[in-house]
Amino acid sequence: MGGLAPAAAAAAARLLWETRLTGQTLQGLPPGLQPADPARGHAIQALLPAVTGRTVVGWKIAATSAAGQAHIGVGGPLAGRVLSGLVDGDGDTVSLTGNVMRVAEPEFAFRVGQRLAPREAPYTVPEVLDAMDALLPSIEVPNSRFEDFARAGEAQLIADDACAHRFAIGQPTDADWRRVDLQAHRVRATVHGPDGAAHTQREGDGTAVLGDPRVALAWLVNEVSRLGLALEPGQFISTGTCMVPLPVRPGDRVEVDYGMLGRLSLRFVA
Repeated sequence: MGGLAPAAAAAAARLLWETRLTGQTLQGLPPGLQPADPARGHAIQALLPAVTGRTVVGWKIAATSAAGQAHIGVGGPLAGRVLSGLVDGDGDTVSLTGNVMRVAEPEFAFRVGQRLAPREAPYTVPEVLDAMDALLPSIEVPNSRFEDFARAGEAQLIADDACAHRFAIGQPTDADWRRVDLQAHRVRATVHGPDGAAHTQREGDGTAVLGDPRVALAWLVNEVSRLGLALEPGQFISTGTCMVPLPVRPGDRVEVDYGMLGRLSLRFVA
């Protein structure tokens, strides 16, 4: 348990999940439940499937750019679990009730095709890519259970599932994604208001994601391996936002154009 008593870690995981369900926020975890370091934060996050009765269907990376790390006050990327029941599809509607972040983040996601077991030697980028069987357009709708998430600290943010909330996952691309230079691949996003007019338009590319989404993918695989866990076939890995997050409000519709890799949209309600 990384030095945290099992009962305390479970209580912290339950509190964070209950807060997520109610849409409320915390100033911070109570002193007796607060993780003192990232290892204790991971111990709490690891109990989320048990306390929620949900399965891990994917993984996410938070803070894959210097700006993103500065925004939430951490020194590097963070790994989080995506739990069953929290994944949406193209054109679906997502509630913003209780969401303190209120942003949408276009991301490159990959689907695991071959089991990646934990091991001592780091996985290389080519090894990781060989184990993936699809590239999926993705939009993350993150959230934090902490009112001032920028000051919550790395350990608490890890415990809180690295700001995981909801994901929209598109269909696997028909393009030969292995031949695409994902580092330079441009992604365009538009946010339409309730009247249909576009009020935000942005572009980004893979350089925003640890310099290259494939590098970010390998980072996540090795982080999960370091935790002694395996990545299982069918799980997805979303590699972090490829542009400055898009502010969204109830009534908005986000459309993301990944070029030859596909398109994806979401609607937001109160």
